[in-house]
Amino acid sequence: MRAIIILCLLEVAICRADEFSWNGNGAENDVRSSTENVCLTDPASCGCCLMQQQIHRMKQFFNMSLNELEKELTKTKAVLNNVRASRSAFSVALTNEGSLKCIGPYRDDKIIPYKHVFLNLGDGYSPETGIFTVPRSGVYSLALTIFSDAGSPGNTLAACASLQVNNKVLAGPREMNMQDQEDSSTIVVAVHLKAGDRVAVNLPIGCFLCDDSSHYNTFTGFLLYSTD
Repeated sequence: MRAIIILCLLEVAICRADEFSWNGNGAENDVRSSTENVCLTDPASCGCCLMQQQIHRMKQFFNMSLNELEKELTKTKAVLNNVRASRSAFSVALTNEGSLKCIGPYRDDKIIPYKHVFLNLGDGYSPETGIFTVPRSGVYSLALTIFSDAGSPGNTLAACASLQVNNKVLAGPREMNMQDQEDSSTIVVAVHLKAGDRVAVNLPIGCFLCDDSSHYNTFTGFLLYSTD
């Protein structure tokens, strides 16, 4: 069995011999010259020397193939590392309280710090400030769901918020009336962001949101693909 494998490897090396230069300086010329001399002076040893020459060629062929595989492996690792570096996603909720808790209304606009973190891949979101800092340029998906409870029928319901990028309003769901005791609204957008951009949710004047461990109010974002 080993003899068959060796013969097959030798056949591959011989068939690929034209792809390489066997006439260069160094060890190859020494092997060829030595083989030719032995074949002239000692025909009985010629077959063995030819075998050594073919083995030498085969080693060169497989060494070259191994180098190509190592180059491809290096490229693949680089691509994989880039993909890992591109991972950025967060999903947070307003609170995780056991009972319903409302924030607002305030006399001034206020950035909402979503305290309960479901996911913060890449650590781009800060629960202390409520701001997501974009780690790298690309197209991002952003989603915002709001909910509020007026407490009883007839009270003014003011469920509203605005999704902002660098303090500029991108979109804002709004439900303000006296007919509903409670209501909710959701927006989802895809937007191109640059590294360093700051994304947050603002609570406008007069608005209030209510939440508990059911997580009615959520803020989510993730990188679709990078552009840098």
